[in-house]
Amino acid sequence: MDLILQFWGGLFYLANKILFALAERQAKAQRRQLKLIGWLVYILGVPAWVIIMIDHNNWIAAAIEAGGVPAMLLGLYNTYQGKLSASRLINHSVAAATYAAVAFGLIYSLLLNGGVTSLSQVLELGIMTGFLLGSYFLAKSNPVGWLFFMLMNLSMATLMGLQGKPILMTLQLLSLSFVFYGFIQVRYQS
Repeated sequence: MDLILQFWGGLFYLANKILFALAERQAKAQRRQLKLIGWLVYILGVPAWVIIMIDHNNWIAAAIEAGGVPAMLLGLYNTYQGKLSASRLINHSVAAATYAAVAFGLIYSLLLNGGVTSLSQVLELGIMTGFLLGSYFLAKSNPVGWLFFMLMNLSMATLMGLQGKPILMTLQLLSLSFVFYGFIQVRYQS
């Protein structure tokens, strides 16, 4: 079952990064279609990541994955609508849901471990920062999101390597190359 989860979560995540990176060089209609599929693919891969993270007591990372779904849905919605921001109510609801999940995962991990006591928790904090800010900025079509995804990919690849998940580690490193490509494409267009 572990291999199935690694391939499911890892390949869906990689597909998201490939689609987002390729979208940066496309015409508006094609870019929109690739981003719509990219947001949806990522959302479909989240359950595998949450299961893997909980199985290893990575509560911060599990909460980030689950709590990131509202931001992903916002990105999907914004892309579908063809505008950069949803209503104020939707934006505040997404932020509240995300922060609640982050607070739960962080507090639970700190209580369970008696503070930040391990390298895995430090890496999870890097994952948290990179994932949430990367998702937020990309949902708003801000290229800074790519930089935060680089932090997230490096932190997650390191964590997966330390926890004996070579498939996920490799797929995270592959994702990093597409994140870098996407960032370069955005910078090239600016």
